[in-house]
Amino acid sequence: MPMSIEKDIQQAKFITSRHKALVNILFTYGWELERIKKIVETENITHQQYNILRILRGSYPNPLSTLQIRERMLDKMSDTSRMVDRLIIKHLAVKTVSRKDRRLVDVVISEEGLTLLKKIEARVDIVSEVMSNVSEDEAEQLSNLLDKVRSSN
Repeated sequence: MPMSIEKDIQQAKFITSRHKALVNILFTYGWELERIKKIVETENITHQQYNILRILRGSYPNPLSTLQIRERMLDKMSDTSRMVDRLIIKHLAVKTVSRKDRRLVDVVISEEGLTLLKKIEARVDIVSEVMSNVSEDEAEQLSNLLDKVRSSN
């Protein structure tokens, strides 16, 4: 029997189907985030740090400024500079003064950071793990619908 938002939050009725969908999106985000946290915490990193490492890997070998990292992060409220500093302490990223603007810093993922991502992904494919009940066609449809929601403003 598939899960339902009504059962999960113990609410029988919603004002509209749009209201129900929004509540379902928010609830599902929190539910999936908890699953991701459990996976990455085994490597002593937070989900935000995991997100930054994936962003840095995506631009590798080109560095990014902390502003560029923040713009690409899923959680825009995060203290990017502090999280980058923690990744540097763990030797998962390297920070240097920007060649273009000496007031800024460039950040690049380290070899240790690349190795950690490979280790996590070798152990578990996070995307497959959290989206296991959704087919490729359903995932494409869901993604298109979410893009449509964000294009309303």
